[in-house]
Amino acid sequence: MNIFDKFSKEIKNLISDNKENLKIKKTNNFENVVVENPPTEFNFDLSTNISLILGRVNKIDPKVLASEIKILLQNEIKSFDKIEIAGPGFLNIKLSNKTLKIISNKILNKNQFYGSSESNNSYNVEFVSANPTGPMHVGHCRGAIYGDVLSNLLKFNGNKVVKEYYINDYGNQIINFTKSVFLRIREIKFQEKFITTKDLYPGDYIIDIAKKIIEDNIKINYNDFNESFDYLSKESLKHSMNLIKSDLSKLGIQHDIFVSEKKIVKNNLVDKAVDFLTNNKLIVEGYLEPPKGTNSKNWKKVKRLIFKSTLYGDDADRALQKNDGSWTYFANDVAYHSDKVSRNFDFLVNILGADHTGYIKRITAAVSALSKNKTKLDCRVCQLVKLFKNGKPYKMSKRSGDFISASDLLNEVDRDSVRFMMLNRSNDVELDFDFDKVLEKNKDNPVFYVQYCYARINSLFRTLKMNLNEPLKDNDKDFNLNKYETKILRKVFDWPKIIDASARKYEPHRIPFYLYDLATLFHSYWSKGNEKDEYKFIINGKPNNLNTLIIIKLLATVIENGMKILGVSLPKKM
Repeated sequence: MNIFDKFSKEIKNLISDNKENLKIKKTNNFENVVVENPPTEFNFDLSTNISLILGRVNKIDPKVLASEIKILLQNEIKSFDKIEIAGPGFLNIKLSNKTLKIISNKILNKNQFYGSSESNNSYNVEFVSANPTGPMHVGHCRGAIYGDVLSNLLKFNGNKVVKEYYINDYGNQIINFTKSVFLRIREIKFQEKFITTKDLYPGDYIIDIAKKIIEDNIKINYNDFNESFDYLSKESLKHSMNLIKSDLSKLGIQHDIFVSEKKIVKNNLVDKAVDFLTNNKLIVEGYLEPPKGTNSKNWKKVKRLIFKSTLYGDDADRALQKNDGSWTYFANDVAYHSDKVSRNFDFLVNILGADHTGYIKRITAAVSALSKNKTKLDCRVCQLVKLFKNGKPYKMSKRSGDFISASDLLNEVDRDSVRFMMLNRSNDVELDFDFDKVLEKNKDNPVFYVQYCYARINSLFRTLKMNLNEPLKDNDKDFNLNKYETKILRKVFDWPKIIDASARKYEPHRIPFYLYDLATLFHSYWSKGNEKDEYKFIINGKPNNLNTLIIIKLLATVIENGMKILGVSLPKKM
């Protein structure tokens, strides 16, 4: 239940029905008219700019129009207890206590669905999709959590979501990965020294994979890499993907589907995608100009198939073939996204690493071309994560080779902290992960502060020998709230707006910020009860005010929904 949408519709309908009396000739469909929270210095529940917008459109003094609209609203909308004109013509509105109680009870009845708009679209969210050549690193960790929480958010909002992982198991990196395992096997079996080069993978996890393959005791030729390649490649990828899935599981993440690039190529989906684009006159055979910064004398001019991606907003047309005529990585990606388009999702979302920013325009152009502009692809880039401890960059042990793995991180910090803190900033800016902060048990540790809020609520209900999950008995008294309860209730009313903005803009980081603010209001109220009896929750073993329990249950409901979306636990005792 979004009270801002509810009363926005009531106000607009009422004004539409009374245009003549108000001398309003045009409403322009109430464009730019909003009903929202007033600034905190005003003690009101709602604020609208409708007088300013309609006054400007109809050349009426906004304050004069505000006076007329105020009288109309007071006479016709019984939910409104008090209306004041503020500034150049804003209308600030206070809801009646009876209305606040009715809305609060409706929220409690909706419970786990409060905030959901039930939008009912289908989404494909592809995330992580790292080269399957080793365990996840900290950078993957951020993208994985962002993708998972975004998927949870979209599901909460009533959508169908498929969480997808694209396995890049085709190309030179797989050859080099398999060769690294092969050389580690020879090191183990024949004591040959493993010589690291820039193309090989040096991490200790390669040794673990080599040992597992040896333990399988399959008779293969360890003397000839080419002869053993198919088997070694298959087994190495299997063990590597098991590492990745294990890391994902530790983070609380499970994908619905894994798609293999190798199968995309083997099933001739590249040829089919190229044929489709060719038939639609979007591929030409020609020559590319040398890339910027390339010496034209060293540029080999080769005729190849080129996708006319500039027709769909890209900066340049893109080659689908290498110099030797084989398909480029981009061509394989076009085929993969053609497969996605064929699965008829309403929306496609790709979560990319910081090094993929330059790739967005070309793949977005490809999806537009493949779907004939019917399917929208959104690409979201997760920027780098920097680790800090004692105010300085933190160097962890790197058993994985040249990167810090997700397992390394999770050995030092619990999953809840990692998930919450990885969303502590917008995905498109770099994130400083401060180990000192996430290990503290105070206000500076956001995840602890929210969890502690929920634990305190549970302790309160345990003391009263009440079940937090059971309905409260109806309170016939007036719904009179103190200033702390009013602040909490107004913050609870914001929850559907937070969900809407987070889902619509793909910005799940709004949720932990909101939950932290909500928890702060509760902790302040709790502390005030230690100072004044009028703010105590319990007196002589009984609730000081039953209305207070309603407000606290509302707060707990929102925290439960929010933390479920984030995939963070809510302990009842701390």
